[in-house]
Amino acid sequence: MSSRDDWYPPSRPRPVDGGLRTRSRRGQIGQHWWSVRFIDGLESIGVGGRLARGKRYARAGQVIELRIETGSAIALVQGSRPRPYRVRVGLTAFGKAEWARVEQALADDAWFAAKLLAGEMPPDIEDAFAAAGLSLFPTGVRDLAMDCSCPDYEVPCKHLAATLYLLAESFDDDPFAVLALRGRPRDELLHNIGARRGATAPGVTPVESPGVPPLAELLDTFYTAPRPPSAPSPAAVAVDSLLDQVPSSGIVVRGRALVDLLRPVYRALGDAAATATEHPGREISDP
Repeated sequence: MSSRDDWYPPSRPRPVDGGLRTRSRRGQIGQHWWSVRFIDGLESIGVGGRLARGKRYARAGQVIELRIETGSAIALVQGSRPRPYRVRVGLTAFGKAEWARVEQALADDAWFAAKLLAGEMPPDIEDAFAAAGLSLFPTGVRDLAMDCSCPDYEVPCKHLAATLYLLAESFDDDPFAVLALRGRPRDELLHNIGARRGATAPGVTPVESPGVPPLAELLDTFYTAPRPPSAPSPAAVAVDSLLDQVPSSGIVVRGRALVDLLRPVYRALGDAAATATEHPGREISDP
């Protein structure tokens, strides 16, 4: 039986000047356990065999741009056509109640707090998520929403696969990107953990030593890492990222999925809200 790749004639991707390349030139991609764990998770849910098609793209620098946001990663990948393909990988973000359980589990263990404040991913952090009834890494196809503007019907296509490899390797530089994909950026996570560890139990009066400032006055610096992680904080949340969490409805209008039709509306509303913030008092017109 022929694969769907046989429907299209063989083609070579257009070379990219200055594209993003994986550091690994052969073998395994990802140096740290959390990066490898991300790829292993994809392989465990049955998409690993198709990932290999994009490894050559990832190593050749065909990915032009990769941007990580809360709940999704967006990339531009150069294929054989003049216009690069737009790729989106969505990972289900946890809600406030779910993150509250995780943050409490992390705050209850000084080991977790110390490692995260030092910019490291604790080896057993998955236990904290498991205790909250959650999984940090994808465990099924429902955890992932993958879309590419190329004509290939296979998911993941080689453009998506290349993006997944670059995404996994980017976790080596910034382990907090994994957490940001699940809905909690680095600064917010560390602030919440610090606040939970610094909270005083009801009815308990803190014991203060002579000449030592109260703990409440030291919270701004008490949980500061000895040195900040070198990687930048994840990008701001896109106004249309909520649409990546919407289950597929199967509704198609004039050849376009319902979510794709709604995305320009969300972006227009976001632009209008931004204008209103910059110019208070100005009336917002319908987009």
